Amino acid sequence: MSELLIINTGGTFNKRYDYITGNLVVPKDNLAVEKLLELSNIKNIEIIGTIYKDSLEMLDSDREEILKIIQNKNISKIIIIHGTDTIDLTAKYLAEKIQTKQIVLLGAMNPISINPVDGAINFGVALSYLQISNNSEIMIAMSGLISNYKNIYKNRALGKFEII
Repeated sequence: MSELLIINTGGTFNKRYDYITGNLVVPKDNLAVEKLLELSNIKNIEIIGTIYKDSLEMLDSDREEILKIIQNKNISKIIIIHGTDTIDLTAKYLAEKIQTKQIVLLGAMNPISINPVDGAINFGVALSYLQISNNSEIMIAMSGLISNYKNIYKNRALGKFEII
């Protein structure tokens, strides 16, 4: 794999069950993505953890923080782990400001800690895409699909993402 940056912002992908409160929480760590990389035997990928929120709590100031990280790194292939509810808003925000990097946003409908299949598939789709593509555009990888952010949406009634 060529040089790759993973920006982990939280979302359901990262959530874990808190045995004290009985709630699913977004921990302030990168354990979920680190576990996937370890199980896949993928090494030498930089992970930057930031924000650590459910995407319903994501603000434009958080998106600005993601943008600054991307702009300050001399890496052209980037994966952003993000919550599914506002993944499209962050993708649009970044598309308006970045034209020279390959960025794939992904998340999961179920936490990696509870059911890793969805998140692992989306992660694998994103990694594969970045290995074979040289298009500088903002993509979303969800429900085993990948498409330009303008062409994929969350079908809330079915609980999955679909291509328009």
